[in-house]
Amino acid sequence: MTIAFGANFAPHLTVCRYQDGAWSDVSLQSAESMTLHPASHVLHYSSSCFEGLKAYRRDDGGVHIFRLATHIRRLQNSARLLHLPLPEASLLEQMIEQVVREQLELVPEFPGSLYLRPTLIGIDENVGSAGKASSDAILYTLASPVEDYFGGNKKTLRLMVDDQNMRTTPTFGQAKTGGNYAAALRFIAHAKTEYDCDQVLFCPGGDVQETGAANFFLIRDNTLITKPLDGSILPGVTRDSLLTLGKELGYKIEERDFSVTELLESAERAECALSGTAAVLTAVGELVHNGKTYPIGDRQVGPHTRKLRHALTDIQRGNNADYQHWLHPLTQPRH
Repeated sequence: MTIAFGANFAPHLTVCRYQDGAWSDVSLQSAESMTLHPASHVLHYSSSCFEGLKAYRRDDGGVHIFRLATHIRRLQNSARLLHLPLPEASLLEQMIEQVVREQLELVPEFPGSLYLRPTLIGIDENVGSAGKASSDAILYTLASPVEDYFGGNKKTLRLMVDDQNMRTTPTFGQAKTGGNYAAALRFIAHAKTEYDCDQVLFCPGGDVQETGAANFFLIRDNTLITKPLDGSILPGVTRDSLLTLGKELGYKIEERDFSVTELLESAERAECALSGTAAVLTAVGELVHNGKTYPIGDRQVGPHTRKLRHALTDIQRGNNADYQHWLHPLTQPRH
């Protein structure tokens, strides 16, 4: 039986608590359960944020974490936006490193990886705290051995283009918080039921933004086009990596607003793809707008998507030189 992405967990997690203005020491605990009071702030007022990053096993046997420092900075930014206790970068690095080092044998061979989920939650026990930030918190890091989220780059996705609804509020999309994902679920469920779509591309007022769980790229005429970071979308680490690599590969980079009209008019001669830690870079084969299906090119994975994905995964697996210093090594190669 195939286990869904993120549903298989390593036996241990790292955890620490923030109480009385200070963080406790980090401990290694069983990942089977965690006790919370029913009045905990997170359960009533969604005071939570998290990250998703990966540890990879290189072909030479070494293990590294991809873009650890960037993920740590993004988690800290989400914590600030949610007014949660702010963990120091050194604490986050310690917790993430430890959960991998203690379970190195669970890091799969590439293209598998150990998916890491640092999570910060408010735990004040007070249901009257709707207008007050949580002063106490738990920080923990789960680990999950995974394969590719969409099954590799073999199939393309079908997206519903929603030009009416927003994934989240205009300035809060930059936070990686559960509420943003929950707000999109009813639209995704409708798209799957009514149009057999894999995801929804949110384009409020005709402005192409992102899907419920990934950034979006339009690739046309050797140009990578994606929405700029204006607070409404998540500053994807994979998005940033692809823009950097795309520029090195000779692509023109356009971080700009673009419309549903431009997207649909480009469909036959362009490529579209979703980017994210789980998705990596996954091709889109069809768009559905107002009940009409628009094929993207020949509905297959296009050459630009393949080229960019390959450039990224070659670095992630340690096959290309890490000029950007994106790899955070944990173990040395086998000799």
